[in-house]
Amino acid sequence: MLIRPLVISLFLSLSSTVTATADAILIMVEEHGCIWCERWNDEISHIYPKTDEGKAAPLQRIDIHAKRPEGITFARRLSFTPTFVLVVDETEVSRIEGYPGEDFFWGLLEKMLIRAKIDITGS
Repeated sequence: MLIRPLVISLFLSLSSTVTATADAILIMVEEHGCIWCERWNDEISHIYPKTDEGKAAPLQRIDIHAKRPEGITFARRLSFTPTFVLVVDETEVSRIEGYPGEDFFWGLLEKMLIRAKIDITGS
């Protein structure tokens, strides 16, 4: 009887370890002349890599008109700029279409990372 709880406990601890080490990136889909992309660049881009979120999901930029990165599976077509796509283990798990402003961006990104079980505590 003690073996079953032990096996379940071991499985849960291993699955949380896998989640914590998942390979996550945040893809920013942008294009030349996009005023909302420029606004994001002015307000967030210099801060992003220094944050826990930026360390947990480093930024990768792609032009909306460029060839898609190989090996990454997007859930649907990329149609708007900016679009922020959270990719975990080369698969899209969620996205923000548009830039809602600095105050809303951080909250939305945090929710995306939490739902994807990406550790953003900096540990």
